[in-house]
Amino acid sequence: MLYALCSNDMSRSLKKGPYINQRILNKLKNLKPGDKTIIKVWDRACTITPEMVGFTIGVHNGRQHLPVYVVENMVGHRLGEFSLTKKFIVHGGKMAKEEAAEAAKPAAAPAAKPAAGKK
Repeated sequence: MLYALCSNDMSRSLKKGPYINQRILNKLKNLKPGDKTIIKVWDRACTITPEMVGFTIGVHNGRQHLPVYVVENMVGHRLGEFSLTKKFIVHGGKMAKEEAAEAAKPAAAPAAKPAAGKK
């Protein structure tokens, strides 16, 4: 069942099965269900199994550990899919800044009018 859920271009051999780090599973077995402890993990390639559901795992993104709360829909995916390594800032340059400034001006003006209109 887990084999069909892995969606990588170069998937792992069906003969080998999904890559699961046993040390992570052992750490999770020692925790109680519903425990809020974050387990730090550097293994981004590890496949999420049903035993991991309900726990928070701190997945390393190259700089820090981002907390990932594992839910049922994540089973079969990799831990690294939920911890982004690059920070998206914004597209565009001068034109995008001008549009953002125009959008901010009308939004601020209507908020001030009702306050001045009170008697």
